[in-house]
Amino acid sequence: MTSALRAVLFVPGDRPDRIAKACASHADAVAVDLEDAVTEQAKERARISAVAAIGSAPPRAGLLLRVNPSDGPWFTADVAAAAEVLPRLVGVLLPKAEDPDEVRRLGDLLAAAERSAGLPVGRTAVLPIVETPRGVLAAPAVAAASDRVATLLFGTLDLAACLGVTPTVEGRELLHARSQVVLATAAAGLPGPIDGPHAALDDVDGLVRSSAAARDLGFRGRVVLHPRQIEPVQAAFSPSEAELDRARAILAAREAAGDAGAFRLADGTFVDRPVLLRAAALLGESLS
Repeated sequence: MTSALRAVLFVPGDRPDRIAKACASHADAVAVDLEDAVTEQAKERARISAVAAIGSAPPRAGLLLRVNPSDGPWFTADVAAAAEVLPRLVGVLLPKAEDPDEVRRLGDLLAAAERSAGLPVGRTAVLPIVETPRGVLAAPAVAAASDRVATLLFGTLDLAACLGVTPTVEGRELLHARSQVVLATAAAGLPGPIDGPHAALDDVDGLVRSSAAARDLGFRGRVVLHPRQIEPVQAAFSPSEAELDRARAILAAREAAGDAGAFRLADGTFVDRPVLLRAAALLGESLS
């Protein structure tokens, strides 16, 4: 999973009509959900519907499946369902991740499914969702549990419920937990994590402001719950023209500075290698 996951559109597994529409959207990834969006009574039906809908939908990049927690009664059957459509999936979302052994267990099941399907072993990513207090504290170990881990997702709503707080646009109530997850992914050498959703679907201003705050912390994207949230979130997690112009100016100044390890811009800003690395990353370039 090398492309940027700025907007990850979640869709209920028991709504095949919505799965087809989601797959036709401009979301960077689509996550078919067998967990929170599906009631206990509908779990079996959702699994069957999801497999059929994924199998019949036009192939698209970035298709994910969220299974139920590994310690619950539906996990094994969910992973078996994922195996049925594994060639179409790029990854599996693991909710309530609290233990690196859970990640490795899912990886072993996926390896067996890949061998059975004649697919390269290791091709299917695992994206653990950190959404409990234990999960936040274990995030470094979870992020480093397997080479399959592509990044972490931050489960805003579940964690807020565990802590008895109400998520706000400013996000101060979960700031420490968010920062822990960002540090965990960076320490594991992974791309920045994916933030949880902004549940107020009609609040575009709050969506944009909370997305900007998440990006400032080091998140690379977020979950969206409706197609109309895709474009604002993609814009919020993309560099602005001003940022790109600044990055180009920094790299141009580096060329002009020759062999100097550090130098100043015309406005007096001090530039050294970390600043250069950030500028190159914004432009998608490598720094020699």
